[in-house]
Amino acid sequence: MHSNKSGKAFGLLKAQQREKLEEINKEFMEDQKYRDEEDLPEKLDSLKNKYAEFDLNDQGEIDMMGLKRMMEKLGVPKTHLEMKKMISEVTGGCSDTINYRDFVKMMLGKRSAVLKLVMMFEDKANGASCKAGGPPPKRDITSLP
Repeated sequence: MHSNKSGKAFGLLKAQQREKLEEINKEFMEDQKYRDEEDLPEKLDSLKNKYAEFDLNDQGEIDMMGLKRMMEKLGVPKTHLEMKKMISEVTGGCSDTINYRDFVKMMLGKRSAVLKLVMMFEDKANGASCKAGGPPPKRDITSLP
């Protein structure tokens, strides 16, 4: 489907994006606000990988399309309106894309956000299925409190 050339460019873009995420992680590591956060390096590393799983736009941000694809991938498709709301929850309504700083602040912050719940649910689901060794228990995201 892709010619190799665009694939290479895409790989390069991904690598550059990851580098940028690394830089931002360093900022968070030095941020006084997060110095009491347990396992901060591990958390940031895991958030970086999570964020990179999204289809990021050329600016390296999660846009509506990237969010839509991720929600479908996780089996929780959202309407356009729900996704708009999810994005504005994270960005405070200032932007229709989520950048990595916003993403980390959301995940480490105390505020509740739909996207955060979905991401944490996915974590739990993944964690459970790895340890169990058997088929993961059937749990629907609708059973969330």
